[in-house]
Amino acid sequence: MTRSWRGVATMAWRESRNSRRRLLLFMSAISTGVAALVAIDSFSANVTRSVRNQSRSLLGGDLSLSSRREFPAPVGALLDSLPRSGIAVARVTNFSSMATVARSTGARLVQVRAPSEGFPFYGTIETQPADLWRNFHTGPHALVDASLLVALDAHVGDTLTLGFARFAIIGTIVSVPGDAGITAAFGPRVYIPARYLGATRLLGFGSRAEFEALLRTPSAGEQSAFLKRERGGLEKAGVRIRTVQQTERNLTEAVADLGRFLGLVGLVALLLGGVGVASAVHAYVTEKRETAAILRCLGASGGQVLAIYVIEAAVMGLAGAAVGALAGIAVQFAVPSLIADFLPIDVDVRLEPTAILSGLAVGVVVATLFALRPLLALRHVSPLQTLRQTADPGTTTRRWRDLPAAGASLLLVASVIAVAILRTGAVKDGIAMSAGLGGALLVLTGSAWLLAVLARRTMRKGWPFVVRQGIANLYRPANQTRPVMLSLGFGAFLLSTLYLVQTNLLGRLRVSSESAQANLLMFDIQEDQLPGVDSIVRAAALRVVQRVPVIQMRIAAVNGRVVADSARRRGSWALRREYRSTYRDTLVPSEKVLNGRWFGARAPASGDSTYQISVDQGVAEDIGLSLGDVIRWDVQGSAITTRVTSFREVNFARFEPNFFVVFEPAALRTAPKSFVLLANAPDPAARARAQRAAVDRYPNVSSVDLSVVQETLGAILRRVAVAVRFMALFSLVTGVLVLLGAVAASRRQRIREGVLLKTLGATRAQIGRIMFAEYAALGALGGATGMLLSIAGGWAVMRFAFKAPFALSVGPLLAIAAGMVLLTVAVGVLSGRHVFRETPMQALREV
Repeated sequence: MTRSWRGVATMAWRESRNSRRRLLLFMSAISTGVAALVAIDSFSANVTRSVRNQSRSLLGGDLSLSSRREFPAPVGALLDSLPRSGIAVARVTNFSSMATVARSTGARLVQVRAPSEGFPFYGTIETQPADLWRNFHTGPHALVDASLLVALDAHVGDTLTLGFARFAIIGTIVSVPGDAGITAAFGPRVYIPARYLGATRLLGFGSRAEFEALLRTPSAGEQSAFLKRERGGLEKAGVRIRTVQQTERNLTEAVADLGRFLGLVGLVALLLGGVGVASAVHAYVTEKRETAAILRCLGASGGQVLAIYVIEAAVMGLAGAAVGALAGIAVQFAVPSLIADFLPIDVDVRLEPTAILSGLAVGVVVATLFALRPLLALRHVSPLQTLRQTADPGTTTRRWRDLPAAGASLLLVASVIAVAILRTGAVKDGIAMSAGLGGALLVLTGSAWLLAVLARRTMRKGWPFVVRQGIANLYRPANQTRPVMLSLGFGAFLLSTLYLVQTNLLGRLRVSSESAQANLLMFDIQEDQLPGVDSIVRAAALRVVQRVPVIQMRIAAVNGRVVADSARRRGSWALRREYRSTYRDTLVPSEKVLNGRWFGARAPASGDSTYQISVDQGVAEDIGLSLGDVIRWDVQGSAITTRVTSFREVNFARFEPNFFVVFEPAALRTAPKSFVLLANAPDPAARARAQRAAVDRYPNVSSVDLSVVQETLGAILRRVAVAVRFMALFSLVTGVLVLLGAVAASRRQRIREGVLLKTLGATRAQIGRIMFAEYAALGALGGATGMLLSIAGGWAVMRFAFKAPFALSVGPLLAIAAGMVLLTVAVGVLSGRHVFRETPMQALREV
């Protein structure tokens, strides 16, 4: 048996000599998918390892205690006592405020970080010039993002004003452990020493800030003892506890989700390559029937003939996967530059053997399984085939009774589902993805069949000869309709879907900004400051659109059941969060009532202490609310009882204040509140003047130019889209390789047709036009089918993933479809140029 199998392997090696280049071309379709998988898996592994190595630097300490309110007195006393027990403590206060520079006229919303000495315990803050952090706490200094200097036309050495305090800008921030550079896009960072925080006078009533304490424990045992001893009291006080392990887990899960998403695009490219392999091997098997018949005459069994060609396919698949793995290694080093700004760590890029071996294994399995089904036909090749080449090798066995072929098909389907489940990490998602891919394949295969039928039935004698000949090639034996439709359709489908999703997301930002009546937002306005801010806005010739009261509160009880601290920790986010609600008697354009009745401007009955509220549908579902439920609120120490009378759908993407809960006016009119003011001015200079005047007079008031926010979000989405489109290019390259393989697979048939046409007097130009007509028809239908599939795919992604309406962009889709037609014609004609350049005699000798 050993000698027999050694002989089979030797025969496979010898028999492949004249076909290796073609087999490698077939298997190269696998390379791009393997490259994508190796690149993404390697990058994910690199990030996970880097997170593990830098986990303490990401947090800045061993433990983090944080709160949206200033730490209560017992917690403050605990923190003050910890250094005596050997636990070091560093505090950081984070909030947003307006920043100005005296010699410029601009004002900019910034993210203020006020750390105490000792921060951070792990990691290094890099500055420009270097080593500024060493002397940072010696005076009223400020370290800022370089973008702030540009925004305010400022320079190092200028004086920066925050509230009522002034700070000397001593340099710029390069990197801070655990702080991703992308956060600066929403507001430049400004670091000031914590001991000067009080001088700003910015943390008054209604201001929003996060108070954090970083702890460094002497040992893991001390950390465990501290958590066991103090966790209950800290959580009861509303303090959130975060450990190094939690930080590491959260970030690695986020990276894993990104890796799975991008990896799925690579998996689609790999499966598309598998489809191309199956189509190309089918044509290859047709040409090898005569060789297989000769082997049968020499005594080889059907199983041995099959083994010879399976070995060839597996070895060539390994070669294609190896090329893909090498390409993936190269791409791996380019991926960090695409999304580096989204990561709060420095990624240590190195080779990942597990990812490489996994990519190789998946590539070989996919190539072999997709090739196995057409190769099984060689088992039934009869020795008679050497004498009568028209003999049908499959006449002895009906296809529907061919159990090995059916088993190979089932194995292929099961393997695809298994790989999809492994890549998605969930059985349901893997099955759904496999079903989606299967549906797309069925649609594309059906389109190929329909094209062949239409080509046969719509042919007209009056058409030009070259057109009739080209259209006839769509349904003749050894046609390329199905493989070309699959490759081009999938490529067009993926690219168009990604483009539609990107366009819809960016379009939502643009429409939300345009539909909003205001383009300037001012917030943290105290009640006694509202008339002054209003006069500043009007003096700058801005139109006041809205004045919105904002009140802070928490849920105290639902239907009489008190929401205890333990329930908050275990419960939904809607029970844990602190609400910023408002009151009014009218709906705004960004919301609509789904169920119930809007309370309107009703006059409360005498002695009625239960007020009406309207709740966002998502919050209601998360808590499990029904119409008529009673909620008691803790409004800054006062209890207010309410009844749910309606549920709303709120478009939070609109650039205006939106709220989860809206109260009837009588409920909160006397509650302590701050205000948000919205104004409109088409002139950016007028908005800038109003911002500067407001911050000069009321330093606690912050403002945002909503057009800047839109531009920031748009830039982020475009950068994400670049990374996704980069992965989608793998599918396009795979489609081109499948197309090349399809052309190569039919080379022999094309040569015979060319010989016959030239013998009958056809010129090279006519043969070229025949090929042009064929590939133009293939490209047109392939692009059109992919475009239609992308419309369905884009709608599904927007509807189920982003829960947003879908808008169709016809022009760009038509451009992508036209590009696919040009690509098909170019690849088909250029790859088949040998057919119409050779003389009939050369072609006959090759045949």
